[in-house]
Amino acid sequence: MRSALRIPLPRLGRPHRPPRRPHAPNAPHAPQAPNAPRTPNTPGRAGRRRTAVAVVLLLLAGLFAVAGPASAARATTAGNATRVTRSGDTFTVATTGGAAARIQLARADIFRIWLSPNGAFTNDPAGSDLAVTTSFGSVGATLADAGSYWRIGTSAITLRINKAPLTFALYRADNATLLWAESQPTSWTNSQTTQYLSRAADEQFYGTGLHLGEWALRDKTVPVAVSNQWTENSNASPAPFYMSTNGYGVMRNTWAPGSYNFGAPTQLTHNESRFDAWYFAGNTLKDVLNAYTDVTGKPFLAPIWGLELGNADCFNASNPSYTGDHNRLRHQTTPDVVGYATDARAADMPSGWFLPNDGYGCGYTDLPTAAAGLNDRGFHTGLWTSTGLSNIDWEVGTAGSRAVKTDVAWIGGGYKTAFTGVNQAVAGIENNSDGRRFVWTVDGWAGTQRNAVVWTGDTHGTWDAMRWHVPSIAGAGLSGLNYASGDVDGIYDGSPKTYVRDLQWKAFTPAFMTMSGWGATNPAAGYNDKQPWRYADPYLSINRKYLQLKMRLMPYMYTMSRVATDTGVPATRAMVLEYPDDPVARGNLTSGQFMAGDAFLVAPVVSDTSVRDGIYLPAGTWTDYWTGKAYTGPGWLNGYSAPLDTLPLFVKSGAAVPMWPQMNYTGEKPVSTLTYDVYPRGNSSFTLYEDDGTTRAYRSGASSRQRVDVTAPNGGSGDVTLAVAAANGSYAGQPAARDYEFTVHAAAAPSSVTVGATALAQLTSKAAYDAASTGWYFDAADRSGTLWIKAGHHAVAGAFTVTATGLTLPSGTPVTANGPIPQTNWKVVSADSQETAGENGAAANAIDGNSGTIWHTQWSGTAAPLPHEIQIDLGARYSVDSLGYLPRQDGGVNGRIGDYEIYVSDSTTSWGSPVATGTFADTGTAQRVGFTPKNGRYLRLRALSEAGNRGPWTSAAEITATGTAVP
Repeated sequence: MRSALRIPLPRLGRPHRPPRRPHAPNAPHAPQAPNAPRTPNTPGRAGRRRTAVAVVLLLLAGLFAVAGPASAARATTAGNATRVTRSGDTFTVATTGGAAARIQLARADIFRIWLSPNGAFTNDPAGSDLAVTTSFGSVGATLADAGSYWRIGTSAITLRINKAPLTFALYRADNATLLWAESQPTSWTNSQTTQYLSRAADEQFYGTGLHLGEWALRDKTVPVAVSNQWTENSNASPAPFYMSTNGYGVMRNTWAPGSYNFGAPTQLTHNESRFDAWYFAGNTLKDVLNAYTDVTGKPFLAPIWGLELGNADCFNASNPSYTGDHNRLRHQTTPDVVGYATDARAADMPSGWFLPNDGYGCGYTDLPTAAAGLNDRGFHTGLWTSTGLSNIDWEVGTAGSRAVKTDVAWIGGGYKTAFTGVNQAVAGIENNSDGRRFVWTVDGWAGTQRNAVVWTGDTHGTWDAMRWHVPSIAGAGLSGLNYASGDVDGIYDGSPKTYVRDLQWKAFTPAFMTMSGWGATNPAAGYNDKQPWRYADPYLSINRKYLQLKMRLMPYMYTMSRVATDTGVPATRAMVLEYPDDPVARGNLTSGQFMAGDAFLVAPVVSDTSVRDGIYLPAGTWTDYWTGKAYTGPGWLNGYSAPLDTLPLFVKSGAAVPMWPQMNYTGEKPVSTLTYDVYPRGNSSFTLYEDDGTTRAYRSGASSRQRVDVTAPNGGSGDVTLAVAAANGSYAGQPAARDYEFTVHAAAAPSSVTVGATALAQLTSKAAYDAASTGWYFDAADRSGTLWIKAGHHAVAGAFTVTATGLTLPSGTPVTANGPIPQTNWKVVSADSQETAGENGAAANAIDGNSGTIWHTQWSGTAAPLPHEIQIDLGARYSVDSLGYLPRQDGGVNGRIGDYEIYVSDSTTSWGSPVATGTFADTGTAQRVGFTPKNGRYLRLRALSEAGNRGPWTSAAEITATGTAVP
């Protein structure tokens, strides 16, 4: 049993108090009371109890982080460069100011600039912790004096060392294509060092770790610092790394916190009196990620069960040291967790691992019995520690634990402290078992991708938190973090509906976990559970549907994680990674969707609605996973029907997605049949990766790869060939042979299907197909047309080819809808009433992109009579074709707009006739009004009545619009 002395301390950041619901005094229809917030005595997890030392460190880090770049008046620079000396691939620059710069070439596309204010290169706090590989062989660089600068050249880059004053600029090898250039010399004070870079006209920036919020960072100032606040625009696991669409990335080689201002000029500050950075050049963002992770370490390969859903809670509540509810039913001693595992299997609910303790005095009892009971039911066991790792040798080596979740109670100082704690957890697992590292942590840093899953900390189960979690998780991959997550439905609050919506999209990320014990009571008094099987239908069935789908997709998901380990390119990908030349995909207009690997486009629903607007489909053909309807991009898809059980999900043309038989956990059934779900169009391929899934034998080559090539016409009808190559490699447990099945999406049946030279029998029904060992059947009603093929039993060491002759491909519907108008430059021109007393219901809250804030007309004094209106300057002229209205999402109902009028104009003094009139439904769901496009810069929404006639008020969480820019 473990316990710890903890000093209760106030939580940093905003206080947690009941949100006020605007209402008129004594109103008969005042909004319902909010869900009770956590109180100061309510136990929580990652941030609820901290040591005094950790809090002091966090406060200091926060003070430094907000200080910003050192002012020019107090800053020092190196002066002019006077000479360059060389030793192999290392170059040293002397200066008039006594400082010195050292350029170390590690590879043709990778180098380091270390600027020492005192001219000595002895102070290297990061050592080899962050940059683990710093030499890839001789580079053979050239050095030349070009008059005003020295030129260091490789086959990939040219680095200019400008002499007066000393500044650097990086070009491609042609010495003409600029990647970056310092706009003024790097400067430093006793506490900060800042680099200043010119910004290109259309340059975009990504990275900085698990940044909570949008991932396109141009014009944003981003903290590269630990705060443990876990709110939007903070940084849950910062990394001193960013990359640019110009074709380069940078990692500051430091433990010091900082702040990156991606304005013009770009200002990159860290809180130390030294400058030390690694640079990575590449033709694509994927190239840059590959180079960055070549130096800092590739993302680790999780055990395959780590991709299954995890569950965390305290199952030792009777422990007197526990800071939570000691009377929790079925949570009295650690082996009680086995009852929950039994429930999961009885509910036919996939799930893979448990953390049966939550620190904070919970500890554990009889861990070996609990671990053995979980193992018997297909679960793995891990431990959450708030007190350190003093018993990890026994916990792993004897009791059978295989995972660790660290906690800020002992790693909350972040930086080196957290990094060391994660390394200790990794060593505890791998030194005491043949298992792989599987560690979860907050407060990551550069290099954490090689050791741990990062997650977003103590967050809430709200629509708004879900909204900013989508870009947060996708954006983490832009720093090489393959495993990034947030608790399903948060740790606090939540509801069955938000749980379902959150689980849906997180099932398409590599690692995800539920956290019980702190949320809203569910399903009855005495229980605070967020396990998916604890909900009633329809939520129970929907949870099962998506967890079962992830299990079927496990070979695809696992392969994508192996791609991350090989290349640094994450499984969860911001759209820009796959479509770097698409101007829409490069920015935050697509931050609400992502690619799951290279095949799936996922567009989560993050508000209480059954209609998803603003789905961007890049160039190519995209197939709706559920209906089989094909679309062609580029363009926007609005009005997509997304009832609660439907996650908007599209498959890229050319995809060949491997799928397992249905099972509830890895190893429950043999993979006797491997199915490929194929969306043929043109030539494409997929290489399946397999190993034993649990041990580290793959590091010595115990694995296999098997390629499938798809050859198809680009449209219309023609032969489709599926060529399965022999598996290359072997591993323990590899099947000698297996059945292969293909589901090929098509508009009409082929004339024949052959395996090699052997014709397969055409079967007359799906039932006949299911009963046969080989054959084919075309089902026109299945997802707009599916060709089912059973290709027979084949040795994995052999190759075979399947040909569907004369197959007709679906024709895609062009996507032509206008996209969202960016809110970045929107301003409220006027609002005839707004609440500013007690709760700030300012009208600007309706256009801030944050569904957690609201505009509410005055209620604390004399209420202004209806109608009410808000006028918005869109920042530029647009052809506007729709307006979106999201009612307040905070639980209140008054102020919902009933009857409305919408106007678009080039003038706020002459609006003309409304472009739309109507009545909004009296619900909290998002609603959109489409109308004939009209050109204008200004948008006006008039609320003529309140839905339900509750009173003379108007409120809005968000007002949005779609359209295209016009002169």
